[in-house]
Amino acid sequence: MARSLVGGLIANGYSRDAIVVSDLSEDARRYVAENFSVRVEESNHAVVAASSTVVLALKPQVMQGALSSVASSLQSSSPLLISIAAGIRLGDLDSWSGGNLSIVRVMPNTPALIQKGVSAMYANPEVSEEEKTVVQNIMSAVGKTVWLPDERLLDVVTAVSGSGPAYFFYLIECIEEAAIELGLEPETAHLLATETAAGAALLSVASSESPAVLRQRVTSPGGTTAAALNVLNEAEVKQSIISAIQAAEKRSIEMSQPESTG
Repeated sequence: MARSLVGGLIANGYSRDAIVVSDLSEDARRYVAENFSVRVEESNHAVVAASSTVVLALKPQVMQGALSSVASSLQSSSPLLISIAAGIRLGDLDSWSGGNLSIVRVMPNTPALIQKGVSAMYANPEVSEEEKTVVQNIMSAVGKTVWLPDERLLDVVTAVSGSGPAYFFYLIECIEEAAIELGLEPETAHLLATETAAGAALLSVASSESPAVLRQRVTSPGGTTAAALNVLNEAEVKQSIISAIQAAEKRSIEMSQPESTG
């Protein structure tokens, strides 16, 4: 996700000179330097010292150690912090960084890799309107953005859009398998499944009508689409999808507990 952000920022006109990246891995630093031509550092302290905004693109299990190790630098420079780590609460981020900093939690998703992601954001009380604009501009470089009124809704977002791409990949996978079983070549099956999924999504985005209305418009009584949907309804697929998203939200809540993030 960090690489997606760097690439998106550059593509949206941000100066390469304004971007500094740190990573403990020499291979990762070399990759970023060679592919994005931005400044790279081994030291997180160097990034904090050079930045008014710091994006925390870290795995949840290393977040506490990483923040605690630079807490003194963070307290000295007071940058805006943006965390894209799943499940780490604002209270923990605030505590580990020394307290009283402007912090925004963001839940992006993997289509950010092609600047087609969607990111939900929640800010602590220290974040100003100007800082919110900074965060929105950064995350807009990789897709759409939305602000949430309550931090707990980030668990819902994790289940809906954070994990969401996997649900659609699964559906595409199923359609491909059915097409192959019915005689289509794998390449043709993949093309039809992926382009249909992409087209349906774009149509839903562009239309003022709800997905339910769009579905009804292509479902003729007694037709092929109706036959397929009848099978899905009999199998209670809708309820299964709802239950799956509820399970993902529950797991997100569990993972945010201290014993699950260490």
